[in-house]
Amino acid sequence: MTKPQGIAVLGATGSVGCNTLDVIARHPGRYRVVALSAHRQMDKLFEQACHFQPDYLAVADEDAAAGLRERLALASVRCEVLHGPSALEWIAALPEVEVVMAAIVGAAGLPSALAAANAGKRILLANKESLVVAGRLFMDAVRASGASLLPVDSEHSAIFQSLPADYVGQPDSAGIRKIILTASGGPFRGKSAAELLGVTPADACRHPNWSMGRKISVDSASLMNKGLEVIEAHWLFGVPPERIEVVVHPQSVIHSMVQYRDGSVMAQLGSPDMRTPIACALAWPERIEAGVEPLDFFSLSDLSFEKPDLQNFPCLRLAFDALAMGGDAPAVLNAANEVAVEAFLNGRLPFVDIPRVVAETLSGVGVAASASLQALLARDREARRFAEGRVGAC
Repeated sequence: MTKPQGIAVLGATGSVGCNTLDVIARHPGRYRVVALSAHRQMDKLFEQACHFQPDYLAVADEDAAAGLRERLALASVRCEVLHGPSALEWIAALPEVEVVMAAIVGAAGLPSALAAANAGKRILLANKESLVVAGRLFMDAVRASGASLLPVDSEHSAIFQSLPADYVGQPDSAGIRKIILTASGGPFRGKSAAELLGVTPADACRHPNWSMGRKISVDSASLMNKGLEVIEAHWLFGVPPERIEVVVHPQSVIHSMVQYRDGSVMAQLGSPDMRTPIACALAWPERIEAGVEPLDFFSLSDLSFEKPDLQNFPCLRLAFDALAMGGDAPAVLNAANEVAVEAFLNGRLPFVDIPRVVAETLSGVGVAASASLQALLARDREARRFAEGRVGAC
């Protein structure tokens, strides 16, 4: 009998983490959950620990860890509870962990994802900020250690599946003309500038097709999520920005496409369910059951496509601008966006001012390339301070 693969799920209580554990639960004996991490949702993490019996849990602080230890002891669940950022990096590099699901939202997920890369793990990358913030450093670490990197974002998974099996990041050699990222358009697709003035966090988090966390939902509503995916695709697939196109596809059935030199277009289709790209990355090159309903072509409505509205949703254009600027500009863009989105969710910033804060931060913070993770994180902190000042200046 084949030994089960040891898996660490970083960000276990978020939507990607929960869907990952759902897929794992469908394949007893194939995978073993070695470690789980969570930031806030201790009740959910406790339930997951009781079900999957991991060796380790990692949480944000000592108080949360102490409370969790007490509850686990009363439930007779034997599990070591760690806390702090270093705990995440430690479990990502554990010898018994072969696969790391990197699903922590935002730049906070970068150090642990990079630890997994340095340790040569099979990384299932749902944390797009690892490549947005530290693309060159991250890809250098993957190559140096021999780690394998499999995308979990539905769009990048679709591209991965539509590329030749032996693709090595050279689009010209593979006959690739361009990569086409599809976008649903989010909950505000088609709205005018005037209609966007009074939108609320609840409105922004009401995605028409996908069930996602609050931050990602707001990014989808502003099209920043698609901009971050453009930067991620650049690093994942070695494609220059001028050969990456974004197409709004409201039905979210075609998840992304690759257009080839001969006129062929390869696309991956499926129901809008994150368990598909998760299962694909978990078992690649095998295909395993994910619990996803098969796509019923006879019940599909017409498939439609539109150009993105860059006038009312300028965050996508700002992401292309940051990629063209190079250096630390994508990291500055991401930091400013995280600050602005948090301010919007807390009622301190109107939705329409998110791109303003991002643009002003890109203009006001230096973007010369950092040579180390420490320098890059210092730039991230600088950008956050600047962006917070722009929020306060409203």
